[in-house]
Amino acid sequence: MNAVGSDLASVEERIGYRFRDRSILELALSHISAVKGEAPRLRSYQRMEFLGDHVLGSVVSHMLYLAFPEGEEGELSRRLAELVREEACAEVAQDMDLGPFIRLGPGESQSGAHKRRAILADVAEGVVAAVFLDGGYEAAHQVVERFWRPRLETPRRPLRDAKTVLQEWAQARGLPPPSYREVTRSGPDHAPRFTVAVDLPGLASEQADGASKQNAQKAAAAAFLVREGVWKKDES
Repeated sequence: MNAVGSDLASVEERIGYRFRDRSILELALSHISAVKGEAPRLRSYQRMEFLGDHVLGSVVSHMLYLAFPEGEEGELSRRLAELVREEACAEVAQDMDLGPFIRLGPGESQSGAHKRRAILADVAEGVVAAVFLDGGYEAAHQVVERFWRPRLETPRRPLRDAKTVLQEWAQARGLPPPSYREVTRSGPDHAPRFTVAVDLPGLASEQADGASKQNAQKAAAAAFLVREGVWKKDES
């Protein structure tokens, strides 16, 4: 087996899918800097990344629809955006250990382009597209399920606005909606600073600062949720 074939076999092992046509996988790993001759954009992963973005969105949307039967459209959209954003795709590429196998031109290779978040994210989407083209939707679904499921089950960031979560929390306990009041305003007119308190009957108020009233309200709601044990501190 030649070096390229050996590399592609390693990628297959990492992603858990064996290609019938490895040239599709090779294309998904080819940065434009590595392509010589005519129409380099057509012979790099750029078209694959376009397709993979949409296949990934479709598969993750399906996963979310099944995983959160009570989730409304807004919540599902926020979860989808979190799972398919550049940072998440780059992390998946790292989990797949794709960096060493990206085909780069000499200059890009020397500059460490295989570690760049944007390139890693593009390659992850390209690999999803390659699996889809080679094995169909079900094969792509299995790969996405394997690498995106842990992120679906354990989001890295809060997926809902703190004010919305606090309102739902209060409603579940038979309380009226939280009320917000401006405590202080400081700083010059061009850069004001607001301190806002959030109140719920029978519970201590919580205060927070922000560059706008809206930001201060969100921060106060987040602080309230952390204090009550609804959110962890690193989620606020």
